[in-house]
Amino acid sequence: MIRSMFLSLLLVLQVFILSCSTPRPEGQTEAEVLFLEAKELAARKRYIMASEKLGQIRSQYPYSFFATHAELLSADILFEQGNYTEAAAAYILFRDFHPRHERIDYVVWRIAEAFYNQLPPTHDRDLTAGSEALRYYREIVLQFSSSDYVKEANEKIRYIEEMQQSRELYVADFYYKTKVYAAARFRYLQMIQSTSKKELVDHAMVRALESSYQLKEKGKCLEHYQLFAVQADPKIKSELEKIFKKCSLIKES
Repeated sequence: MIRSMFLSLLLVLQVFILSCSTPRPEGQTEAEVLFLEAKELAARKRYIMASEKLGQIRSQYPYSFFATHAELLSADILFEQGNYTEAAAAYILFRDFHPRHERIDYVVWRIAEAFYNQLPPTHDRDLTAGSEALRYYREIVLQFSSSDYVKEANEKIRYIEEMQQSRELYVADFYYKTKVYAAARFRYLQMIQSTSKKELVDHAMVRALESSYQLKEKGKCLEHYQLFAVQADPKIKSELEKIFKKCSLIKES
């Protein structure tokens, strides 16, 4: 009885093992077979097993045609796992070693995406990753103008630039509200030079002139008023004039 049950259990186990095993893909070399296996596993999101196969290619067949494919797929797996810092490093390394690769626009795109995916949800946090993403998105636009990634790259460039401008405004306003007027004015003057958004420029001009007044720097008041009044519309010019009148009352030290 026990023996019969044991044999039945063993038979079921054998059938289970056979049903789980899949034939290896066909390839001309073992390196190719390993790569195809890794590709299939990655497509099924079995990333650990896929990475093991790719590791075999790199260690056992480092000069194989598929070694380069394995490097790129390894970077892709890191990206799909959400390991964006490691993925960016892997893509950059791949690009350094294979600058003329046929899919180099894809590699640059993925570098940009890896940094983009590290952006914080709000502009009041560190945007260093955004600056790095911009660098590679712009490279796609400038160097790979016929690439399929250009349109989306331009969209993300605009998004990151708006995020950066919002952060600059946030920082400048923080300095202004905490009465650190020299730092605030410096930030506002930078904004005037770097952004084309009228509402930001208007805000920055008024706050920069007010900061000069608060610093009691009569010469800077005159300099900035003359500069801003030329480009300001009537409403903003009126505000600037009110501040300048206060500036004119500053006593020279």
